[in-house]
Amino acid sequence: MDPRPRPELIDFHGVSMTRNFTQNWEDIQNFQARPDDVLIASYPKAGNTWLCYITDLLYFSQTAPEREQTLQIYQRIPHLEASFEFVMPDMINNLPSSPRLIKTHLPVQFLPKTFFEQNCKIIYISRNAKDSVVSYFHMERMTVLLPEPGDWRSYVQRFMEGKMVFGSWYDHVSGWWKKKQTYPQLHYMFYEDLVQDTGREIDKLCFFLGLSPSAEEKERIISKVQFDEMKTNNMVNMSSLRTMDFTVSSFIRKGKVGDWKNHFTVAQNKEFDEDYKKKMKDPTLVFHTEI
Repeated sequence: MDPRPRPELIDFHGVSMTRNFTQNWEDIQNFQARPDDVLIASYPKAGNTWLCYITDLLYFSQTAPEREQTLQIYQRIPHLEASFEFVMPDMINNLPSSPRLIKTHLPVQFLPKTFFEQNCKIIYISRNAKDSVVSYFHMERMTVLLPEPGDWRSYVQRFMEGKMVFGSWYDHVSGWWKKKQTYPQLHYMFYEDLVQDTGREIDKLCFFLGLSPSAEEKERIISKVQFDEMKTNNMVNMSSLRTMDFTVSSFIRKGKVGDWKNHFTVAQNKEFDEDYKKKMKDPTLVFHTEI
């Protein structure tokens, strides 16, 4: 794997970040959104790549099928705030497609205001906290782009304290949920729902985006976005990146709901649940840790 040193966590306006995501901050904040831009937002490891792939197919599989064979998913849907050699700052502005599909992991308060001013459609996908921490742990183990994860026990503690790249999971999912109440162009999705009934959730997404694929086209998309298909799809599974060590873990790992049960001890689970109750006060925001 890439021998470069791992980044350190920094406190950035009260949110834990790394410089890979903040060094172009002025450019990010001055980003000029267009009214037809579609933003795909999430906390890390919540199904963002999955949703990016679904959205890309919904928009372009009929009109520009060559995208799937010639462009990596991170080229088709650039990461707004990332600053790595494979994510060029001008990538979004140079996108030939319309609409432009853009991804972000920013907490809602960091998002460039022009997305709201231009009334852009935003899709947010969230995932239950326990599966999120497991997936994030395996991600940090396998990439030099994120801090050293340490052992599982200390990692869960760090997650509860919000000392993660992109900050607290609790603040992230709650902040975007609150935004949904005042910004009607925000479609809030749950990873668990997408696992349970992919077709139903794609229907809801199409309704939000104003798209109407044929029944055949929808079935074709559903078959392409199954986890086993994506795992072996070299245009989606990130296998081209030197910054990830696939001998440690795959980027698209299991995609299961409830994998946390293979990681949490009984004591950890109890402590996590108690901490969760203190932090998640909104009774309308409900997550499922199993389906």
